[in-house]
Amino acid sequence: MPVPALPLAAPRTAPLPRRERREAILAAAAGAFARAGYAATSMEDIAAASGVTKLIVYRHFDSKEALYRSVLEQVFARQAELFVDNIAQGLQAAGATRALLAVGREWPDGFRLLWRHAAREPQFADYAHDLRDIAVSAAREVVASLVAAPVAEWAAQTLFDHLVDAVLNWLDYADASIDEQFVALETASIQATVTAWATTTPR
Repeated sequence: MPVPALPLAAPRTAPLPRRERREAILAAAAGAFARAGYAATSMEDIAAASGVTKLIVYRHFDSKEALYRSVLEQVFARQAELFVDNIAQGLQAAGATRALLAVGREWPDGFRLLWRHAAREPQFADYAHDLRDIAVSAAREVVASLVAAPVAEWAAQTLFDHLVDAVLNWLDYADASIDEQFVALETASIQATVTAWATTTPR
């Protein structure tokens, strides 16, 4: 199957500041990697999608592997930041849902890369698993006091998988104008699920 052509970025009239240029390259790389996969994506492809030369890409990232890893780190760090911000505002019930959806909207290709594709890439499977385990720790805290120990890890893993899949499907099939409806729906779903588990497998 032929690899789809990468969209070329519009030419800019003035160079971007270093930080903005780096983020633009990350965004373009996320889209390229998500579309074609790691092996089929070259630094030339990423440079073309970023609207810069390959030399400029290498000024920011030593290798294609470093660039892919940086995309994952960028998305994960932003997700953690938004999660903490929501919890600080007292939005415990909807905090995780709102944080994941927000970073999904900000970095849609990067979010898909982190949670849908990275674990299938041999070079990044272990790293993606480590990031996932950190994220699942929040679900472990939710279920630890509610369900019996023998099923607690299953419950935490399942709860996180459900939330991530729900966000990915929302990004694929729903419009951003009704994102608040998603937060309400998914929060209610998580609460109902955990309540059912707690009733069926009490501690």
